[in-house]
Amino acid sequence: MRVQAAEMAPEITELADDDLELLLLIRNFELALLDLFAAGQLNGTTHTCLGQEYVPVALAPLLRDDFVFSNHRGHGHYLARFRDPAGLLAEIMGRSGAVCAGVGGSQHIYRDGFLSTGVQGQSLPVAVGVALHYRRTGEERIAVAHIGDGTWGEGSVYEALNMARLWEVPLLVVVEDNGIAQSTPTERQLAGTVSDRARAFDVEYHSIHGTDVNAIRAELAPVVADVRRRGVPAVVHFHCLRLGPHSKGDDTRSEAELADVRAREWSARYARHYGDRFAAADARTKALMADLVAEVSARPPSRWPGLTDAYPGAAA
Repeated sequence: MRVQAAEMAPEITELADDDLELLLLIRNFELALLDLFAAGQLNGTTHTCLGQEYVPVALAPLLRDDFVFSNHRGHGHYLARFRDPAGLLAEIMGRSGAVCAGVGGSQHIYRDGFLSTGVQGQSLPVAVGVALHYRRTGEERIAVAHIGDGTWGEGSVYEALNMARLWEVPLLVVVEDNGIAQSTPTERQLAGTVSDRARAFDVEYHSIHGTDVNAIRAELAPVVADVRRRGVPAVVHFHCLRLGPHSKGDDTRSEAELADVRAREWSARYARHYGDRFAAADARTKALMADLVAEVSARPPSRWPGLTDAYPGAAA
């Protein structure tokens, strides 16, 4: 059965201080990472969620005890779950205090019911298995898998949806559709629609177009509760914008396209609506990140005891 949610009103409802602070913490965490890469202080790559921060913030209180499978663009998912910018920054910088001892980096994080991966579509079959476990043990928990619009080109998505519906497991698929798969616009790489694909497996579908955290939370609370109570899968489709590059510096969009995204993404509207309150929260979280970058940068390199015990030279 397909359920099409109504498009949200453009107005912004009054947001709690904690939610506004979290939105801007995620925003300034991601900006700090891009600055570190630009300064040559980080190696490898990273994929920010700039423009999509409101998605994990809206979902966070609905998923407190559930297993969240994140993806390559998952820093916001982690921060909304754990409020641990120091541990995540240390992980990405390979410094002491890293949440995964520095071996997971930006994309591969595991902690207390949270797992991220850079392998597109990989998490969905695993999430089905976790959801099946919850159904069999009677736990009132659900498995949540975050994917993007580009991931719908992976066969594992359809195998997982088929099993989830056939076995009636509590799986919530969160689609963060930012309209561009790396550098390819969605309309040039996705035939048909996400809603029709969910419908093909008789999976409930909900479409979210707004960016108001309170409105999204109110819209999705009964959806999450239904997945939890009935033990059946659902797809929640966020139509969002990617403000930053695909990874740390590979944006192929024109300046005109980027200007349009900047004018339409959530923070521009929030800044106008909240005024001084937004500016103060932005300044606080920006200062927090500056202090964290300085403090974490001064830490010694992280150590993985299992590795350094077996291979003493790895600690050198």
